[in-house]
Amino acid sequence: MAKYLLVSFKTCPWVQRAAIVLREKQTDFEFRHIDPDNRPDWFLAISPHKKVPVLRIDDRDSLFESNAIAEYLDETIAPRLHPENPLERAMNRAWTDYVPTFAEATTATAYAGSEADYHKAAQRIPGPFERLERALEKQGDGPFFNGAKYSLVDAAYAPFLQRYVFLDRVKPLGHIEKFPRLAAWSRALMARPSTHSFPESEFEAMYRENLRRRKSWVSQFVEASRAAAE
Repeated sequence: MAKYLLVSFKTCPWVQRAAIVLREKQTDFEFRHIDPDNRPDWFLAISPHKKVPVLRIDDRDSLFESNAIAEYLDETIAPRLHPENPLERAMNRAWTDYVPTFAEATTATAYAGSEADYHKAAQRIPGPFERLERALEKQGDGPFFNGAKYSLVDAAYAPFLQRYVFLDRVKPLGHIEKFPRLAAWSRALMARPSTHSFPESEFEAMYRENLRRRKSWVSQFVEASRAAAE
């Protein structure tokens, strides 16, 4: 059995994707978190792009880029999460390639520095939500992207749907409710133990602290939303 070290910042969604795949495959790994503002020399020595994620294999080889890591793990550790049918597998890969577009709208909204930029970014969210809703309508009854079987597509979108949920709790956006399939998929992924690298409440607190640290416009609503929840 190979030895795996996954290097991350605590709240990086791209690393979370790799961790989800490892957990789905019930594979032991060491999860090591580093400070993004003080990246240690040992990390710089093993990370070709000086970024996370990095998956270190047997303390010898370094894999980088979350998509490449997920594909490698799926090819080398059972059970396979990709579909066996080549066309279905290619379609799944196409939808994982769409993840950055999907993620950008929510990320831009979360970290917008002004009210105008916040609303401008939030107005872009329904576009990718609509595309995923249409894709999910073709995929059967769920609860996952391919229906009953969990896949690499689920692992890829889970971190970003999680962040949408967290952002929506700070200041309701009112988007996902309009897309029932996407909302159901999001609930299924949030309920999946593999999604969570930390207890959900702990990780949500980290997410909110990131909003404050980056002085995003929406961070002003963090305390009010916490008080309402209590």
